[in-house]
Amino acid sequence: MADWETHSLVHRQLQDVVLTQQQKIRSFGQMIKQREEESVSREEFDIVVKELENERLEHAKTKALLFKESEKLQFALGEVEILMKQLDREKKAFENALESIKNKAWKESTKNDKLISKCNEIENQMEKQDDILTTKEVQIKELCHLLAEQKDALKQQITDFEIQKQQDAYIAHVLKGKKRKTFGKFPHVSK
Repeated sequence: MADWETHSLVHRQLQDVVLTQQQKIRSFGQMIKQREEESVSREEFDIVVKELENERLEHAKTKALLFKESEKLQFALGEVEILMKQLDREKKAFENALESIKNKAWKESTKNDKLISKCNEIENQMEKQDDILTTKEVQIKELCHLLAEQKDALKQQITDFEIQKQQDAYIAHVLKGKKRKTFGKFPHVSK
């Protein structure tokens, strides 16, 4: 029985070894397959080397072109610096001129404001004088109306007085005429 257990244990251990070896073989197989996929043929290698040489040649040409363009850029930067200095001078001149114009405009604006203020003051005085004149005109019209009413009343009184005077004269005349007639009818009795 001990042999059987030993045999069984050895059998299991051998199975484990076989399984491990199979796994290693599969792993090596995959690694070889992967390396084959990753490896390059001599023809492909030569093509890549030729492309690299072409790239180096193009790189040298590009570097030479870059050097030429750098020189042009440096020259252009020098011109830009000169133009920037000129622009700064012109900008300062413009700012000075603008400041001068602003000061002049401010002075003119202040002058205009004073003139407008003076005009407004004169307009206010004129409005007050117009109001006073309007009030005086209304008073004059009222006085003229009152004077016309008084004149009409006075004319009416004169007319009434004239009529009264004429009536009094007429009555006096009539009475005088009656007196004569009355005295003529009745003999004058002496006292």
